[in-house]
Amino acid sequence: MKRKLLLTFFALMTMLAVSAANKYDNPDTIVVARDGTGEFRNIADAIEVCRAFMDYHKVIYVKKGTYKEKLVIPQWLDNIEILGEDRDNTVITWDDHANIKTMERPGGIGTFRTYTLKIEGNGITLKNITVENNSPRMGQAVALHTEGDRLVFINCRFLGHQDTVYTGTAGARLLFHSCYIEGTTDFIFGPSTAWFENCTICCKANSYITAASTPKDIPFGYVFNNCRITADTGVTKVYLGRPWRDYGYTLFMDCDMGGFIRAEGWHHWQKNREQTARYMEYNNRGEGANAASRVAWSRQLTKKEARKITMKAVFARTDNWEPVVSTKIGK
Repeated sequence: MKRKLLLTFFALMTMLAVSAANKYDNPDTIVVARDGTGEFRNIADAIEVCRAFMDYHKVIYVKKGTYKEKLVIPQWLDNIEILGEDRDNTVITWDDHANIKTMERPGGIGTFRTYTLKIEGNGITLKNITVENNSPRMGQAVALHTEGDRLVFINCRFLGHQDTVYTGTAGARLLFHSCYIEGTTDFIFGPSTAWFENCTICCKANSYITAASTPKDIPFGYVFNNCRITADTGVTKVYLGRPWRDYGYTLFMDCDMGGFIRAEGWHHWQKNREQTARYMEYNNRGEGANAASRVAWSRQLTKKEARKITMKAVFARTDNWEPVVSTKIGK
C-alpha cells in the first residue's frame, strides 16, 4: 500500500513538473516589461521559454522601455513575432563595435560579433520596435544581423552608423516593410535576398548606402521599392551602393532620391567588379534620380523588365513564400 502511494505521489509530481515546464508552450502572448508588469523584464528571458520548432505563431509583446540586451534568436526557434508597444519608445540597444579589444581577440572583436540582435531562426517577425547599435563611431557596428529565412520586419527602426543591417545568409529571404534604416557606410550589406517596401533610408555621412554580396547563382539581391532616400544636414555625396563581392545585386525602383545622391550613382569597389555588378534603377524621382551621368555599367530597366520584378517573383522558391503584411500599429 505504501509503495502504491509513493508511486502515485511521484506520478503526480511528474505531471506537475511537466505542466510547469509547458507553461509557455501554447500560442498565447508573452508580455515583457521593464517596469515589472509583464511576465518577464528582459526579452532574452521570454525567448528562452519558447519551444523549439514551433508549428504555431507565438507573440512576445514588448512594452515601452529601453532594453539593453545583446540578443540571439537561435536557429531552433520558428514562428515568433516580437511586437513592440510603440516603435520609437520600445528600444533594444547594445554598443559593441568591431575595434573592441578583448583578451581572446586583442586585434578587435570584428564586425560579425557586434550585433545587437542576431536572428538565426526562420519565420521570425519584428513589428513596431527599434533595434539600435549605440556604439561610438569607432568602426563597424551591426544593429541587426540576420541568418534565418522568411524574416519580416514591419514598422521598425534600425539605428547605427557603419554596417547597421547585415543580411548574412545567401538566398535567405527578408522583407522590410515601412521601416526606417539609418547609417553611414555600407549600412545595408550582405548576400541575402531582401525586399524593402515603403521604407525610409537615411544617410548620415558621405559614403555608401548598400554593399550587396549576392552570389552569382542567386537571381535577386536587394530591391528597394517605393522608398524614400533621405540624408542628414550636410550630407552631399552618397553612392547608392558598391559591390562587396562580384555579382552584387541592387535595384532601386519608384524611389524618391534627394540631390545628395552622386551623379554617377554607383561605385565599383574594385575595378573588375564593373564586369559583374548587377546595379539597376527604374522610374525613380527626385533630384538624385537623374540618370544622365550614371556609370555605364549600371542599367535603367525598361517598363517591361520592371513589371516582372514583383515581391512574389523575388521570393519565389520551391515553397512559393509570399508574406502577408499587416501594417496596423499596436498589439
